[in-house]
Amino acid sequence: MSVHSLRPELRCAVAAARSKKAENIAVLDLRKLGAFTDFFLICSGLSHPQIQAISDAIEEQLDKLGVVRARREGNSRTADWVLLDYGSFVVHVFSARARLFYDLERLWRAAARIAIPDSLPLPAAEPAEAARKP
Repeated sequence: MSVHSLRPELRCAVAAARSKKAENIAVLDLRKLGAFTDFFLICSGLSHPQIQAISDAIEEQLDKLGVVRARREGNSRTADWVLLDYGSFVVHVFSARARLFYDLERLWRAAARIAIPDSLPLPAAEPAEAARKP
């Protein structure tokens, strides 16, 4: 599976993270593992302000698409880990130290890892709206 075949909402989150210079962006496909969500988007920021900028950018771009966040954990001003739960996917924005400590990629090593291209434009609102309708 390529990132281009992912849901527009998840592609938007990847592009928003990249727009704020998130590092080591990874998307894990958890669908075959019977997990509580379909995908993890995992990325790192170098400082608390960058972690805040990344998580805020993801929320802002997904809000523009009408995607509702179920919950947010972690205060991005002081936290080493911010979690954004969108139901079908969960975003984890870590400091480098917290990412190494929690090591979600190792914990979920059976998940398929989706390659992320160097550039990924933000998707238009129309495809995302169509994708969310039953």
